[in-house]
Amino acid sequence: MCGDEVAIYVEFGEDGETIDEVKFSGRGGAISQAATSMLMEMVKGRTATEVGELSKDELLEEIGIPLTPIRLKCALLGLGVLKVALHRSKGTPLPDEWAGLDDQFKVS
Repeated sequence: MCGDEVAIYVEFGEDGETIDEVKFSGRGGAISQAATSMLMEMVKGRTATEVGELSKDELLEEIGIPLTPIRLKCALLGLGVLKVALHRSKGTPLPDEWAGLDDQFKVS
């Protein structure tokens, strides 16, 4: 979307649902990298289902600054990648607003 890149690595606990470890690597602008870093802190300890239901508004509230439409896309990049990955690997619902991303993101 904006040229930024984010890769997210998730390790689940013994129950197979709770996120024990989550890390990311990436390159791009300050907004995408900072927002993804904040997201990592937000999702650690939550279940895949809880993260699947996490709203973009919750992340934007955590970011706490007004964003232009272009910067908004950058801020939500990590959340989109994580939602698509959890959808593909755990079958969590993918909200309609993220459905188009399923074909755009490479998940391995």
